[in-house]
Amino acid sequence: MRQRPFPIPVDAVVATVGIALVIAAIGANQSWLDRHFLPSFFVPRHWYVLIETVVRMAIAAAGAALVLGRAHVARLRRHTSVIALSVGAAVLAVASGELALRWIYRQPTEWLIREEEPRRQEDPELGWILAPSHVGRAVVSGRTLEYATDSSGYRVRRVDEAVDSQRPTLVFAGESVMFGEGLAWNESIPAQVSTMLGIQSANLAVHGYSTDQMYLRLARELPRFRQPVAVVSIFMTELFGRNLDADRPHLGPGLVWQPAEHKSRLMGLAGLVVPFRRNTTVGRGMRVTHDALLAITGLARSRGAEPLVIVPQFGSEEPVQRNLRERILYDIPTVLVQLDPNWRLRWDRHPNAQAAHVIAEAVAARLQRR
Repeated sequence: MRQRPFPIPVDAVVATVGIALVIAAIGANQSWLDRHFLPSFFVPRHWYVLIETVVRMAIAAAGAALVLGRAHVARLRRHTSVIALSVGAAVLAVASGELALRWIYRQPTEWLIREEEPRRQEDPELGWILAPSHVGRAVVSGRTLEYATDSSGYRVRRVDEAVDSQRPTLVFAGESVMFGEGLAWNESIPAQVSTMLGIQSANLAVHGYSTDQMYLRLARELPRFRQPVAVVSIFMTELFGRNLDADRPHLGPGLVWQPAEHKSRLMGLAGLVVPFRRNTTVGRGMRVTHDALLAITGLARSRGAEPLVIVPQFGSEEPVQRNLRERILYDIPTVLVQLDPNWRLRWDRHPNAQAAHVIAEAVAARLQRR
């Protein structure tokens, strides 16, 4: 006699899933979230915490609904054909989305829009650099700004006023904050420090750069300068997350160059929306970031230049930010610059001219003392 299969207790399975969701919502407290979701440059801290709290409540509510309504969910097993069609449709939707994104989402996370200003171009070692000998215009916070680069791809006042590599020079490495996003050339940090100290500046900053990209660009460009006086770079805890991106050429442990990793486009897009990071990924990123900054310091000193890393901090420093800063910069020459949280561009999170001026004053004061 054929034995009947053991019936699947669907309601028990549903209840178990619901309980697991409730436990997950409780376990994902703020301490756990801070370890896996890093500070964001574009989302204020209190917004970030609010979003995380709402999501936790939604997960807990979904879990409770499954537990309380498990009997209703169990009845759905009678409609197996409908469920099968739904699953099949979901699989097709995912596959179609992946194929579509392979056509429209080809750029790295920090260079999603190819035609935006300042204009960038591909570089096999660094991922991208600023287009040389280019003048572009952009409207930021209601102002039309001109972004000009010389033949070396450095930001300059005018495209025909190239940086003279034979003169004593303050060399600045960085990303959009150091470049002066949303600011006129004379309002940028390098230009203001140059005016304060009476020494030419070279702005090597490139939008979207991580710390390891800054180091690679500096290693390429610094030998061109005959008399580098100082090498000023930047670190912001709010931008540390981009140091963990691998969809561009990057440096691994030991500062070993590695090519870009090409993963699923859907996974990459999901990472933008839900930037979850494993503990091992964060730990490795912290070590590589420290080593890259230490290497920048070594490059500067090898050329007789004063190294300095500026650390802009808008408002009070949260414990998670302080922990990142102290664990990465513990033996790096830095200057922490406290800024009013309102000193940002309208509809943009970049420093405004007043914030850039305060940062420039701190840099100039430190270099004058040295």
